[in-house]
Parts: sequence; structure tokens; C-alpha cells
Amino acid sequence: QMSDSSRRPKKRKLRLQFVQLLMVVGSSGPSQFLLTNAILGSEVFSKDVSSLSGSTKNNGELAGRRVAVINGPNIYDKDISKVKRKMELRRSKCLCIPGPHAFLVAFDLEKISPNDMRTSRLMRGRFGRHCLRHAMVLLAHEGNQDRAALEDRVKKRDWHLRELIEKYGGRFHLFNKNWRDRSQDRELLKKIELMVASLGGGYFSSKTFQKAEECVKKEENKLRKQRATEIEKAWTEMEKQYMEEELYFQKDAYTATIGAEIRAQAEINNSWLRKSLARGLGTGFVVGAVMGALAGSIEGPGGMVLYGIIGGAVGGSAGGTAQVAIKHMDNRMAPTARLNFNSIFINRFFAAPRM
Repeated sequence: QMSDSSRRPKKRKLRLQFVQLLMVVGSSGPSQFLLTNAILGSEVFSKDVSSLSGSTKNNGELAGRRVAVINGPNIYDKDISKVKRKMELRRSKCLCIPGPHAFLVAFDLEKISPNDMRTSRLMRGRFGRHCLRHAMVLLAHEGNQDRAALEDRVKKRDWHLRELIEKYGGRFHLFNKNWRDRSQDRELLKKIELMVASLGGGYFSSKTFQKAEECVKKEENKLRKQRATEIEKAWTEMEKQYMEEELYFQKDAYTATIGAEIRAQAEINNSWLRKSLARGLGTGFVVGAVMGALAGSIEGPGGMVLYGIIGGAVGGSAGGTAQVAIKHMDNRMAPTARLNFNSIFINRFFAAPRM
């Protein structure tokens, strides 16, 4: 006969693993997207992708270590306006708070251009003057060449390549354009970890990364308050289904998951990004965009664009309305509507109570 203690569910703990934040930087072409595929071991970006208009964050593993890889538009992408570039630079920083452990700067081994040689200077201007201490060059190759010969070429025979990597402290790694080749994963991870360890084991930060973190946290607090009733209801449901240690585990799991969802929303939509949008589009368009967002008769982005045009026409007299518009944007211009997260979580995530 089983004792009372043996019937009790064993106490379980959530395993929270350290995540390496990797900011991938591209000069031009597909190199940064090939690198992201190589790091994550999957085709996150198709082989035809050579530019990106927005910023993305993808989670996965590199040689067993959890990583988050952040991509943004190429530094020399001519198809992106200055306003959009600034907006996405801010967004990429929000996706990477409190700051990246490493900047991985991707180039094509066979196509080093004059712009590539100037990338380090632009990086200092956009991320902070000390960012190159946390940076490493990643050189894409076809994979059918002798690796030792390629290493020798970079270090000794090709002075353009040698000059390039010296801008990044001499740190570099060769990676195969074919993401299915996993043979160099451990070596890449080791190089990243050695670089991070040499800098004290922390992440890179600057005033703008600190600003990003402040605004994301502020947005998180606002979202938690908005969902307080929803969260409390979920906890009440859990208390009906679980007991003792199992209840604690399920509450911890729920808290971690809801926290991750709120963080993800705050990273892509917060006051810092909204103000950047407002300044970039101009007062008239912002006021018009808010009119469109609030108008019940015109739904979706089309309404925002239509009223944006109208707002632009009267923008000269709308200066006093700008701050009101931004305030309304803070409250109304949120990410697209989501499914009821709590019902999905309770019905699908929770295991049946153990007897």
C-alpha cells in the first residue's frame, strides 16, 4: 500500500536557462541571413533573401546553448528610408535588451567591398563607440574548400581580409553557407563565449540600449496592469485543478509564459518606437493615423493611411495636437489582436493533475 507521502506529486522546478543574445549585423546581400540559418540550424530565411525591411528575433540553440538571434536591415540597404532605418535600429535594440552578448558581423568571403571595410565605423555610430569590443567577423564560404587553406588566406595571404578583421580585434570565424553543415557549431560557440568571458562575461550596453530597456519595462508594466483581471482569473482556475507542489509548478509555468508573451509585445511596441514613428512621419500624418485608428467606419491599416493623407494636408495647423496624438497611439496603436492566451494555456499547456 502506498503511503500518503508517495501519493503526493514530486516538487518540480522550472529550468530557466541562460540565453545568449546575438545581434547579427549585415553590410549588404544575404550573408547575415545565411549566418542566422547557420547558427539556428534551420532555414529561418530562404536562400533568396538578401534584404530585410524590419527587425526580427528568432530563438533556438547553438551547440546545446540557448540563443536569441536578432536581425535588422542591412547597413547599406538602399531601399530603406532614413526614417525606417532609424525605426528599425531602435526596434532591434528593443529586441535585444539589456544588450547583446556579441555582435556577429557577416560578410561574404569572396565579395568584400569598400562598403564592407567601412561597416565598423557605421556600427560605432549606431550602437556605441565601444561596440566593436563585443564584435566578431563571420565570413560566409561555399563549403567545398579546404578550411585550413581558407584560415591561412584570411590570416596571412589576403591583406584586405586581414585589414577587415583587425577592425574587430582580429576575431573571425568561417561558416558554411549551407546551414545543414553543423560541424563548426561548437567552435563558433566557443569563440563567442571566449570573447564574452574576456570582457567580464556581461553584455554590451550604451545609453540607447538603456533607453530601450527602460521603455520596454515601462510597457511591460502597463500590459500587466491591463491583463491583471485575466491573470487573476487564470490563477483561480488553476487553484481549482491543482494542489500543493503541482499548483506551485503550474503557477510558475504560467507566470513565466505570460511574462514572455508580455515581453515580446513590449519589445515590438513601446513608447520609444511610437515616438520615433511620430517624429518620422510628421505631426500631420500621426494625427491622421490616430484618426484612422479610432474611426469606427474605417477598419484596419487602410483607415490609418487614408486619414494619414488627410492629416498631412492639415498638418501645419495641428502642431498642438501632436502630443495628444502620441498619447492616443500609446493606448490604441497596439499589436494586432491575439487569441485568448489564458484559455489556450489552461486547456493545452497544463498537464492533467496527478493523483
